[in-house]
Amino acid sequence: MRRPDDTMAQHGQAMVLGMLLVGALMAIVLRYFSFGQVVAAKSRQTHALDAAAYSAALAQARALNMLAYINRAHVAHQMAMAHLATLASWSALGGTQAMQAGIGNPPAHVIGMFFGPSHAQAYMAAARAAGLGQAAGTHAELARAYAFHDDTVHGLLTKVQAGIVNSVPQVRMAVLETVLAHNYPESSRHDAQLHIANDQWPRFLRRMPGRGPQSGIRRLSQQAQALYGFLGRRDYTERGFWPASARCPSRRNQLRRRGSTQLDGHGHWVSADTQSFHAVRSNRWIACYSREYPMGWGLVPGRSGRFAGPHEANPPADFSREAFWRWARRVAPSQILNGRSNLLANSWAMLRPKRLGGKGLPDYFDLASASPDAALRFAVTLHLPGPDGLRIATHSGAEAYFAVPPLQKKKEHAKPNLFQPYWQARLADPHANGTSGQTRSTRPAMWRPDTLSVFGEP
Repeated sequence: MRRPDDTMAQHGQAMVLGMLLVGALMAIVLRYFSFGQVVAAKSRQTHALDAAAYSAALAQARALNMLAYINRAHVAHQMAMAHLATLASWSALGGTQAMQAGIGNPPAHVIGMFFGPSHAQAYMAAARAAGLGQAAGTHAELARAYAFHDDTVHGLLTKVQAGIVNSVPQVRMAVLETVLAHNYPESSRHDAQLHIANDQWPRFLRRMPGRGPQSGIRRLSQQAQALYGFLGRRDYTERGFWPASARCPSRRNQLRRRGSTQLDGHGHWVSADTQSFHAVRSNRWIACYSREYPMGWGLVPGRSGRFAGPHEANPPADFSREAFWRWARRVAPSQILNGRSNLLANSWAMLRPKRLGGKGLPDYFDLASASPDAALRFAVTLHLPGPDGLRIATHSGAEAYFAVPPLQKKKEHAKPNLFQPYWQARLADPHANGTSGQTRSTRPAMWRPDTLSVFGEP
Protein backbone atom coordinates (compact mmCIF):
# COMPACT_ATOMS: atom_id res chain seq x y z
CA MET A 1 0.00 0.00 0.00
CA ARG A 2 0.99 3.59 -0.63
CA ARG A 3 1.28 6.05 2.27
CA PRO A 4 -1.01 9.16 2.28
CA ASP A 5 0.38 12.19 0.55
CA ASP A 6 1.69 14.64 3.17
CA THR A 7 1.20 17.46 0.72
CA MET A 8 -2.59 16.97 0.64
CA ALA A 9 -2.74 17.12 4.45
CA GLN A 10 -0.83 20.33 4.50
CA HIS A 11 -3.26 21.85 1.97
CA GLY A 12 -6.23 21.16 4.28
CA GLN A 13 -4.58 22.88 7.24
CA ALA A 14 -3.92 26.01 5.14
CA MET A 15 -7.61 26.20 4.23
CA VAL A 16 -8.58 26.33 7.91
CA LEU A 17 -6.11 29.08 8.59
CA GLY A 18 -7.36 31.00 5.56
CA MET A 19 -10.95 30.76 6.72
CA LEU A 20 -9.97 32.06 10.13
CA LEU A 21 -8.11 34.95 8.54
CA VAL A 22 -11.07 35.82 6.30
CA GLY A 23 -13.39 35.77 9.32
CA ALA A 24 -11.12 38.12 11.22
CA LEU A 25 -10.95 40.45 8.25
CA MET A 26 -14.74 40.42 7.92
CA ALA A 27 -15.10 41.28 11.60
CA ILE A 28 -12.69 44.16 11.20
CA VAL A 29 -14.54 45.38 8.11
CA LEU A 30 -17.89 45.18 9.90
CA ARG A 31 -16.41 47.00 12.87
CA TYR A 32 -15.07 49.79 10.70
CA PHE A 33 -18.31 49.91 8.73
CA SER A 34 -20.26 50.39 11.97
CA PHE A 35 -17.77 52.99 13.12
CA GLY A 36 -18.08 54.76 9.78
CA GLN A 37 -21.85 54.85 10.15
CA VAL A 38 -21.47 56.47 13.57
CA VAL A 39 -19.00 59.02 12.20
CA ALA A 40 -21.29 59.83 9.28
CA ALA A 41 -24.29 60.20 11.59
CA LYS A 42 -22.26 62.38 13.94
CA SER A 43 -21.05 64.58 11.07
CA ARG A 44 -24.56 64.94 9.66
CA GLN A 45 -25.94 65.79 13.07
CA THR A 46 -23.18 68.36 13.70
CA HIS A 47 -23.81 70.10 10.40
CA ALA A 48 -27.57 70.10 10.95
CA LEU A 49 -27.24 71.48 14.47
CA ASP A 50 -24.82 74.18 13.31
CA ALA A 51 -27.31 75.21 10.65
CA ALA A 52 -30.13 75.28 13.20
CA ALA A 53 -28.08 77.24 15.75
CA TYR A 54 -26.99 79.79 13.17
CA SER A 55 -30.57 80.22 11.95
CA ALA A 56 -31.78 80.71 15.52
CA ALA A 57 -29.07 83.31 16.15
CA LEU A 58 -30.11 85.01 12.92
CA ALA A 59 -33.67 85.17 14.24
CA GLN A 60 -32.30 86.78 17.41
CA ALA A 61 -30.30 89.31 15.39
CA ARG A 62 -33.33 90.23 13.34
CA ALA A 63 -35.38 90.69 16.50
CA LEU A 64 -32.72 93.04 17.90
CA ASN A 65 -32.62 94.95 14.62
CA MET A 66 -36.39 95.28 14.69
CA LEU A 67 -36.20 96.68 18.21
CA ALA A 68 -33.58 99.15 16.98
CA TYR A 69 -35.81 100.23 14.09
CA ILE A 70 -38.70 100.77 16.51
CA ASN A 71 -36.50 102.88 18.79
CA ARG A 72 -35.54 104.97 15.77
CA ALA A 73 -39.23 105.23 14.89
CA HIS A 74 -39.81 106.53 18.43
CA VAL A 75 -37.31 109.31 17.77
CA ALA A 76 -38.88 110.08 14.39
CA HIS A 77 -42.32 110.43 15.97
CA GLN A 78 -40.85 112.72 18.62
CA MET A 79 -39.48 114.94 15.87
CA ALA A 80 -42.91 115.09 14.27
CA MET A 81 -44.46 116.00 17.63
CA ALA A 82 -41.82 118.66 18.24
CA HIS A 83 -42.65 120.23 14.87
CA LEU A 84 -46.37 120.14 15.66
CA ALA A 85 -45.82 121.76 19.06
CA THR A 86 -43.71 124.46 17.42
CA LEU A 87 -46.32 125.02 14.73
CA ALA A 88 -48.95 125.37 17.45
CA SER A 89 -47.04 128.07 19.33
CA TRP A 90 -46.25 129.84 16.04
CA SER A 91 -49.94 129.74 15.12
CA ALA A 92 -50.87 131.22 18.47
CA LEU A 93 -48.19 133.89 18.00
CA GLY A 94 -49.61 134.76 14.58
CA GLY A 95 -53.14 135.01 15.92
CA THR A 96 -52.25 137.28 18.83
CA GLN A 97 -49.96 139.42 16.69
CA ALA A 98 -52.81 139.93 14.21
CA MET A 99 -54.97 141.05 17.13
CA GLN A 100 -52.36 143.49 18.46
CA ALA A 101 -51.69 144.92 15.00
CA GLY A 102 -55.42 145.38 14.51
CA ILE A 103 -55.83 147.47 17.66
CA GLY A 104 -52.53 149.29 17.13
CA ASN A 105 -50.88 148.26 20.37
CA PRO A 106 -48.12 149.09 19.64
CA PRO A 107 -48.76 151.16 16.50
CA ALA A 108 -47.11 149.97 13.31
CA HIS A 109 -45.76 153.42 12.48
CA VAL A 110 -43.87 153.47 15.80
CA ILE A 111 -42.22 150.16 14.90
CA GLY A 112 -41.30 151.57 11.50
CA MET A 113 -39.94 154.79 12.96
CA PHE A 114 -37.54 153.07 15.33
CA PHE A 115 -36.66 149.87 13.42
CA GLY A 116 -37.30 150.59 9.75
CA PRO A 117 -40.10 149.95 7.26
CA SER A 118 -39.37 146.23 6.85
CA HIS A 119 -40.26 145.55 10.49
CA ALA A 120 -43.38 147.67 10.22
CA GLN A 121 -44.48 145.80 7.10
CA ALA A 122 -43.87 142.45 8.76
CA TYR A 123 -45.93 143.57 11.75
CA MET A 124 -48.82 144.69 9.57
CA ALA A 125 -48.64 141.49 7.52
CA ALA A 126 -49.66 139.63 10.66
CA ALA A 127 -53.21 140.84 10.01
CA ARG A 128 -53.51 138.01 7.50
CA ALA A 129 -52.93 135.53 10.36
CA ALA A 130 -56.16 136.52 12.09
CA GLY A 131 -57.80 133.41 13.53
CA LEU A 132 -54.68 131.31 12.99
CA GLY A 133 -54.50 130.62 16.70
CA GLN A 134 -57.61 128.46 16.40
CA ALA A 135 -55.54 125.86 14.52
CA ALA A 136 -53.68 125.20 17.77
CA GLY A 137 -56.83 124.63 19.82
CA THR A 138 -57.38 121.49 21.90
CA HIS A 139 -59.60 119.86 19.25
CA ALA A 140 -58.10 121.51 16.17
CA GLU A 141 -56.08 119.96 13.37
CA LEU A 142 -52.65 120.32 14.99
CA ALA A 143 -53.88 118.75 18.23
CA ARG A 144 -55.40 115.82 16.33
CA ALA A 145 -52.16 115.23 14.44
CA TYR A 146 -50.22 115.40 17.71
CA ALA A 147 -52.58 112.88 19.30
CA PHE A 148 -52.15 110.53 16.32
CA HIS A 149 -48.38 110.41 16.79
CA ASP A 150 -48.74 110.00 20.54
CA ASP A 151 -51.20 107.12 20.11
CA THR A 152 -48.90 105.47 17.57
CA VAL A 153 -45.99 105.65 19.99
CA HIS A 154 -47.79 104.47 23.12
CA GLY A 155 -50.53 102.36 21.58
CA LEU A 156 -48.64 100.57 18.82
CA LEU A 157 -44.85 100.79 18.92
CA THR A 158 -44.43 100.05 22.63
CA LYS A 159 -46.76 97.05 22.36
CA VAL A 160 -44.91 95.72 19.31
CA GLN A 161 -41.61 96.00 21.17
CA ALA A 162 -42.99 94.14 24.17
CA GLY A 163 -44.39 91.44 21.89
CA ILE A 164 -41.03 90.95 20.18
CA VAL A 165 -39.17 90.70 23.48
CA ASN A 166 -41.65 88.20 24.89
CA SER A 167 -41.70 86.01 21.78
CA VAL A 168 -37.97 85.63 21.06
CA PRO A 169 -37.46 82.40 23.09
CA GLN A 170 -40.44 80.72 21.39
CA VAL A 171 -39.39 81.92 17.92
CA ARG A 172 -35.84 80.75 18.48
CA MET A 173 -36.99 77.27 19.51
CA ALA A 174 -39.36 77.11 16.54
CA VAL A 175 -36.49 77.98 14.19
CA LEU A 176 -34.28 75.29 15.70
CA GLU A 177 -37.00 72.66 15.31
CA THR A 178 -37.88 73.75 11.77
CA VAL A 179 -34.30 73.59 10.48
CA LEU A 180 -33.70 70.23 12.15
CA ALA A 181 -36.93 68.90 10.67
CA HIS A 182 -35.75 69.94 7.20
CA ASN A 183 -32.45 68.15 7.76
CA TYR A 184 -34.06 65.03 9.28
CA PRO A 185 -37.31 64.52 7.37
CA GLU A 186 -37.26 60.81 8.20
CA SER A 187 -37.18 61.36 11.97
CA SER A 188 -40.03 62.08 14.33
CA ARG A 189 -39.80 65.14 16.54
CA HIS A 190 -40.22 62.82 19.50
CA ASP A 191 -36.93 61.11 18.62
CA ALA A 192 -34.92 64.29 19.17
CA GLN A 193 -34.02 65.84 22.50
CA LEU A 194 -33.10 69.51 22.13
CA HIS A 195 -31.73 71.48 25.06
CA ILE A 196 -30.66 75.15 25.21
CA ALA A 197 -28.01 76.17 27.74
CA ASN A 198 -26.08 79.34 28.63
CA ASP A 199 -29.00 81.39 27.36
CA GLN A 200 -28.26 85.11 27.80
CA TRP A 201 -31.62 86.36 26.55
CA PRO A 202 -33.38 86.75 29.95
CA ARG A 203 -30.76 89.23 31.17
CA PHE A 204 -29.71 90.78 27.86
CA LEU A 205 -32.34 93.53 27.59
CA ARG A 206 -33.91 95.95 30.01
CA ARG A 207 -37.00 98.12 29.81
CA MET A 208 -35.92 101.75 30.17
CA PRO A 209 -38.02 104.75 31.24
CA GLY A 210 -38.16 107.20 28.37
CA ARG A 211 -38.72 110.22 30.60
CA GLY A 212 -35.57 109.79 32.70
CA PRO A 213 -32.69 112.27 32.40
CA GLN A 214 -30.38 109.51 31.07
CA SER A 215 -32.94 108.16 28.61
CA GLY A 216 -31.56 107.18 25.22
CA ILE A 217 -34.81 108.30 23.59
CA ARG A 218 -34.44 111.73 25.20
CA ARG A 219 -30.77 112.07 24.26
CA LEU A 220 -31.28 111.06 20.62
CA SER A 221 -34.40 113.21 20.31
CA GLN A 222 -32.42 116.22 21.46
CA GLN A 223 -29.60 115.37 19.05
CA ALA A 224 -32.08 115.01 16.20
CA GLN A 225 -33.74 118.27 17.19
CA ALA A 226 -30.45 120.07 16.67
CA LEU A 227 -30.60 119.12 12.97
CA TYR A 228 -33.70 121.26 12.40
CA GLY A 229 -33.35 125.02 12.46
CA PHE A 230 -37.12 125.30 12.86
CA LEU A 231 -36.81 123.61 16.26
CA GLY A 232 -33.85 125.66 17.43
CA ARG A 233 -33.68 128.92 19.33
CA ARG A 234 -35.79 131.60 17.71
CA ASP A 235 -34.14 134.61 19.33
CA TYR A 236 -33.68 137.89 17.54
CA THR A 237 -33.11 141.39 18.90
CA GLU A 238 -33.26 144.58 16.84
CA ARG A 239 -32.01 147.82 18.41
CA GLY A 240 -33.43 151.21 17.53
CA PHE A 241 -31.60 153.60 15.23
CA TRP A 242 -31.22 156.47 17.72
CA PRO A 243 -31.50 157.22 21.44
CA ALA A 244 -35.10 157.25 22.62
CA SER A 245 -34.61 159.36 25.76
CA ALA A 246 -32.34 162.27 26.60
CA ARG A 247 -32.05 160.95 30.15
CA CYS A 248 -30.88 157.56 28.85
CA PRO A 249 -28.61 158.29 25.85
CA SER A 250 -26.87 154.92 25.94
CA ARG A 251 -30.07 152.89 25.78
CA ARG A 252 -32.05 152.01 22.68
CA ASN A 253 -35.54 150.79 22.07
CA GLN A 254 -35.57 147.07 21.28
CA LEU A 255 -37.65 144.66 19.27
CA ARG A 256 -37.28 141.25 20.87
CA ARG A 257 -38.32 137.99 19.24
CA ARG A 258 -37.97 135.00 21.56
CA GLY A 259 -38.79 131.37 20.93
CA SER A 260 -37.69 127.85 21.83
CA THR A 261 -38.78 124.22 21.65
CA GLN A 262 -37.56 121.77 24.26
CA LEU A 263 -38.38 118.64 26.23
CA ASP A 264 -39.49 119.18 29.81
CA GLY A 265 -38.68 116.91 32.74
CA HIS A 266 -41.76 114.75 32.08
CA GLY A 267 -40.84 114.07 28.45
CA HIS A 268 -43.36 116.50 26.91
CA TRP A 269 -42.55 119.03 24.22
CA VAL A 270 -42.77 122.67 25.31
CA SER A 271 -42.78 125.41 22.69
CA ALA A 272 -43.00 129.15 23.33
CA ASP A 273 -42.95 132.09 20.91
CA THR A 274 -43.22 135.77 21.84
CA GLN A 275 -42.43 139.16 20.35
CA SER A 276 -42.42 142.48 22.19
CA PHE A 277 -41.52 146.09 21.67
CA HIS A 278 -39.42 147.41 24.57
CA ALA A 279 -39.54 151.19 24.79
CA VAL A 280 -37.03 153.12 26.88
CA ARG A 281 -38.72 155.03 29.71
CA SER A 282 -37.51 156.87 32.78
CA ASN A 283 -38.87 158.32 36.00
CA ARG A 284 -37.54 159.74 39.23
CA TRP A 285 -37.97 156.51 41.18
CA ILE A 286 -35.95 153.98 39.12
CA ALA A 287 -34.43 156.20 36.40
CA CYS A 288 -34.20 154.37 33.06
CA TYR A 289 -36.13 151.16 32.38
CA SER A 290 -37.77 149.24 29.54
CA ARG A 291 -41.52 149.38 29.09
CA GLU A 292 -42.70 146.23 27.32
CA TYR A 293 -45.51 146.22 24.75
CA PRO A 294 -46.32 142.63 23.73
CA MET A 295 -46.88 142.22 20.00
CA GLY A 296 -47.60 138.48 19.93
CA TRP A 297 -47.40 135.40 22.14
CA GLY A 298 -48.05 131.67 22.02
CA LEU A 299 -47.25 128.78 24.36
CA VAL A 300 -47.59 125.00 24.22
CA PRO A 301 -46.85 123.91 27.80
CA GLY A 302 -45.75 120.54 29.06
CA ARG A 303 -47.57 118.32 31.50
CA SER A 304 -46.77 120.51 34.48
CA GLY A 305 -48.03 123.62 32.71
CA ARG A 306 -44.92 125.50 33.76
CA PHE A 307 -42.77 127.68 31.57
CA ALA A 308 -39.03 128.07 32.04
CA GLY A 309 -38.93 131.76 31.05
CA PRO A 310 -39.63 134.59 33.50
CA HIS A 311 -43.35 135.17 33.94
CA GLU A 312 -46.15 135.78 36.42
CA ALA A 313 -49.07 133.42 36.79
CA ASN A 314 -51.72 136.18 37.00
CA PRO A 315 -50.52 139.24 35.09
CA PRO A 316 -52.79 142.29 34.68
CA ALA A 317 -54.63 142.70 31.39
CA ASP A 318 -53.68 146.40 31.41
CA PHE A 319 -51.86 148.79 33.69
CA SER A 320 -54.60 151.24 34.51
CA ARG A 321 -54.46 150.32 38.19
CA GLU A 322 -50.74 149.66 38.60
CA ALA A 323 -47.87 151.17 36.69
CA PHE A 324 -45.91 148.76 34.55
CA TRP A 325 -42.63 149.54 36.24
CA ARG A 326 -44.07 148.78 39.70
CA TRP A 327 -45.46 145.45 38.52
CA ALA A 328 -42.26 144.46 36.71
CA ARG A 329 -40.05 145.46 39.64
CA ARG A 330 -42.22 143.35 41.94
CA VAL A 331 -42.31 140.29 39.68
CA ALA A 332 -38.79 140.28 38.16
CA PRO A 333 -36.64 143.27 39.17
CA SER A 334 -33.76 142.33 36.89
CA GLN A 335 -35.96 142.22 33.79
CA ILE A 336 -37.07 145.82 33.92
CA LEU A 337 -33.51 147.16 34.00
CA ASN A 338 -31.32 144.72 32.09
CA GLY A 339 -33.72 142.04 30.91
CA ARG A 340 -33.30 139.91 27.81
CA SER A 341 -36.71 138.22 27.69
CA ASN A 342 -40.34 139.20 27.15
CA LEU A 343 -41.72 139.10 30.68
CA LEU A 344 -45.22 140.40 29.97
CA ALA A 345 -45.67 138.43 26.74
CA ASN A 346 -44.60 135.26 28.56
CA SER A 347 -47.11 135.97 31.31
CA TRP A 348 -49.97 136.57 28.87
CA ALA A 349 -49.05 133.38 27.01
CA MET A 350 -49.38 131.47 30.29
CA LEU A 351 -52.96 132.70 30.68
CA ARG A 352 -54.20 130.90 27.54
CA PRO A 353 -51.77 128.11 26.66
CA LYS A 354 -52.39 125.74 23.77
CA ARG A 355 -52.48 122.27 25.30
CA LEU A 356 -51.81 119.38 22.95
CA GLY A 357 -51.91 116.61 25.56
CA GLY A 358 -49.88 113.45 25.07
CA LYS A 359 -48.21 110.97 27.40
CA GLY A 360 -44.62 112.12 26.95
CA LEU A 361 -41.60 110.07 25.97
CA PRO A 362 -42.33 106.32 25.86
CA ASP A 363 -40.59 103.51 27.67
CA TYR A 364 -38.32 101.48 25.42
CA PHE A 365 -35.96 98.50 25.42
CA ASP A 366 -32.19 98.82 25.43
CA LEU A 367 -29.21 96.63 26.32
CA ALA A 368 -28.90 95.84 30.01
CA SER A 369 -25.10 96.06 29.74
CA ALA A 370 -23.04 98.79 28.14
CA SER A 371 -20.14 96.41 27.46
CA PRO A 372 -18.42 97.04 24.10
CA ASP A 373 -18.34 93.25 23.54
CA ALA A 374 -21.95 92.50 24.43
CA ALA A 375 -23.33 89.57 22.43
CA LEU A 376 -26.48 87.48 22.70
CA ARG A 377 -25.14 83.93 22.91
CA PHE A 378 -26.69 80.54 23.56
CA ALA A 379 -25.56 76.91 23.42
CA VAL A 380 -27.66 74.01 22.18
CA THR A 381 -27.35 70.24 22.59
CA LEU A 382 -29.07 67.68 20.36
CA HIS A 383 -29.59 63.97 21.14
CA LEU A 384 -30.71 61.71 18.27
CA PRO A 385 -30.91 57.93 17.77
CA GLY A 386 -27.87 56.60 15.90
CA PRO A 387 -26.72 53.31 14.37
CA ASP A 388 -26.89 50.10 16.41
CA GLY A 389 -29.18 51.63 19.02
CA LEU A 390 -26.73 54.36 20.01
CA ARG A 391 -27.85 57.91 20.93
CA ILE A 392 -25.56 60.54 19.48
CA ALA A 393 -25.10 63.87 21.27
CA THR A 394 -23.80 66.98 19.51
CA HIS A 395 -23.21 70.50 20.76
CA SER A 396 -23.28 73.84 19.00
CA GLY A 397 -23.48 77.51 19.87
CA ALA A 398 -24.28 80.77 18.15
CA GLU A 399 -24.65 84.44 18.95
CA ALA A 400 -26.07 87.69 17.70
CA TYR A 401 -23.36 90.32 17.78
CA PHE A 402 -23.07 94.03 16.95
CA ALA A 403 -20.91 94.96 13.95
CA VAL A 404 -20.80 98.41 12.37
CA PRO A 405 -20.54 98.37 8.55
CA PRO A 406 -16.95 98.89 7.36
CA LEU A 407 -17.67 102.22 5.64
CA GLN A 408 -19.66 103.65 8.53
CA LYS A 409 -18.22 106.87 9.96
CA LYS A 410 -17.04 106.93 13.58
CA LYS A 411 -16.95 103.15 13.62
CA GLU A 412 -14.46 103.07 16.47
CA HIS A 413 -16.86 104.91 18.77
CA ALA A 414 -19.89 102.70 18.15
CA LYS A 415 -20.84 100.38 20.99
CA PRO A 416 -23.56 97.73 20.94
CA ASN A 417 -26.94 99.43 21.27
CA LEU A 418 -30.57 99.16 20.26
CA PHE A 419 -30.71 102.32 18.19
CA GLN A 420 -28.57 101.11 15.26
CA PRO A 421 -29.72 97.98 13.37
CA TYR A 422 -26.26 96.48 13.00
CA TRP A 423 -26.86 93.08 14.63
CA GLN A 424 -25.61 89.98 12.81
CA ALA A 425 -25.33 86.26 13.56
CA ARG A 426 -22.46 83.79 13.71
CA LEU A 427 -21.55 80.47 15.27
CA ALA A 428 -19.83 80.57 18.65
CA ASP A 429 -18.06 78.21 21.00
CA PRO A 430 -20.84 76.39 22.89
CA HIS A 431 -18.64 76.07 25.97
CA ALA A 432 -17.53 79.71 26.08
CA ASN A 433 -18.82 82.12 28.69
CA GLY A 434 -18.66 85.89 28.82
CA THR A 435 -18.50 88.40 26.02
CA SER A 436 -18.28 88.06 22.30
CA GLY A 437 -15.07 86.96 20.67
CA GLN A 438 -14.85 83.19 21.20
CA THR A 439 -16.41 82.29 17.88
CA ARG A 440 -16.27 79.55 15.33
CA SER A 441 -16.87 80.02 11.62
CA THR A 442 -19.31 82.68 10.55
CA ARG A 443 -21.60 80.09 8.94
CA PRO A 444 -21.96 76.30 9.21
CA ALA A 445 -19.68 74.27 7.00
CA MET A 446 -22.56 72.45 5.29
CA TRP A 447 -26.01 73.79 4.40
CA ARG A 448 -29.13 72.26 3.02
CA PRO A 449 -30.56 74.58 0.33
CA ASP A 450 -33.97 74.74 2.00
CA THR A 451 -32.54 76.32 5.16
CA LEU A 452 -31.10 79.19 3.12
CA SER A 453 -34.39 79.83 1.35
CA VAL A 454 -36.16 80.23 4.68
CA PHE A 455 -33.73 82.42 6.57
CA GLY A 456 -31.62 84.15 3.92
CA GLU A 457 -28.55 86.25 4.57
CA PRO A 458 -27.91 88.32 7.76
